Formats: sequence, C-alpha cells, structure tokens
Amino acid sequence: MTAQQNAPAPLPLRERAVVWGGLAAITALAWIALVRIPMPSGSMDMPGMRMAVGPHPWSMTDVWLVFAMWAVMMVAMMIPSASPMIEMHARIARGQTDSHTWHTWAFAGGYVAAWTLFSVAATAAQWGLDSAAMLPAAMRVGPIAGAVILAAAGIYQLTPLKNACLAHCRSPIGFFMTEWRGGAAGALRMGFKHGAYCTGCCWMLMTLLFVAGVMNFLWIAAIAIFVLLEKVAPWGRAIANVSGVALIASAVAVAALG
Repeated sequence: MTAQQNAPAPLPLRERAVVWGGLAAITALAWIALVRIPMPSGSMDMPGMRMAVGPHPWSMTDVWLVFAMWAVMMVAMMIPSASPMIEMHARIARGQTDSHTWHTWAFAGGYVAAWTLFSVAATAAQWGLDSAAMLPAAMRVGPIAGAVILAAAGIYQLTPLKNACLAHCRSPIGFFMTEWRGGAAGALRMGFKHGAYCTGCCWMLMTLLFVAGVMNFLWIAAIAIFVLLEKVAPWGRAIANVSGVALIASAVAVAALG
C-alpha cells in the first residue's frame, strides 16, 4: 500500500449495504443457530449440557456438537467487532488493481478460520473439564476454578501481549499498511492473520464463559459488546485496563465467598 491509501474512499452506498447487510445476516443466523442448540433440560446425555449425573466418555458426536456450538458462538460474538476492519478491507480493495470488493468475503473467511481454531481448543478444554467432573449442570466451573479463571483473565488484560494485539485490532489502516496482500488468497491470509491478533486479544475473555456458564446467553452477549467497545471506543485501552483490575477483584471475592 502507498501513502495515498492512508484514507481510502468510502464505499458507494450499494456496496456498503451489501457488506454490512451480509455481515448482519451472518451474525443473525449465527445467533439463531446458537439459540437452537439444545439446552441442559433437553439434552441429558450431552457432555457439558446435561444435568449433574456424573461424567461419562464423550462420543465423536458429542465432540462435533460441542465444537459446532463454540464455532457458531465465535461467529455470533466476533463478527460485529470485526465489521469495521472488514469494511476497511472492502474500501481498500476497491482501489486496487489486483483485488476486488468480493475478496472481502475471503478476508472474513480467514478471520472466521482463526476463531474456528480457537473453537477446537475451547472444545478440548470443555471436554477436559467435563471429564474431570468440573463442569456440571449449568456448564460452569466451581468457585475455586472460577476464581483462577477470573484472575488469569484479569492479569492477561494488563499484559503487553494483550496491549499489542488490541492495538492491531484498533488500527485497521495500520494493519493494512503493513500486511496488505492482493487477490483472494491474499485476502484470506490477511483475514486469518487479523483473526490471530483478535484471538490473542480476546481468548482469555472467552474463558469467562466457563465461569458464567458456557450457554449463558446474557454473558455471551455481554462479552460480545465488551469486545466491540474495546476495539472501537476511543477509550478502548482504558476499558481493558479497568476490566483487568475488576476481574482480579472479582476473583478475590469469588475465592473468599466460595
């Protein structure tokens, strides 16, 4: 990219409507799919989604269902916060000879692929917790494990790695100035790399679902909104710092009361 591309022209109204309309549709469909996933009362035999009847070995069907839950959840939670970056890709691609605005969907696909890899790790974590009988009916861990997760998430919010990943997420122009690649393959690669930064920024926040309840829709929505504010609000870095302190304080309170 050249210096002249520091401020790419806005998309024409029609193209903007296609991009934002498509992202809104993807997000809505992900939320609908997430809501339709069986809850504990209707799925007594699903690991991590049953009443407290003791651990039992997972089948491959169990693994795929839990993985699907996490993968869909990540799309529902993270596409909104990635939308400004996705639109910025479309704006820049429109002015490139080796790229087209439809390559933006390859960029979005790369982003989702990064979070899909995280979903594999989250599935493994849920499998392990469930096998150790640490994830009962409400799909949340006990007070001591919860305090550990809260403290770890709070500390991570204050680390240089969190700050570096958040800085990339908050600077679309800066990211594309250094990482731009033309064509559909280049867009896919950029999307995956941006998704990797985003995962590095937010992965510990996702572990809070093991504290509040993996299928606690209120917390899923709250974390999604928080992530959006971290990335787009002018005071996003301050939000991360304050939340880190608050999470550590919450860990102390949970440990004391537990």
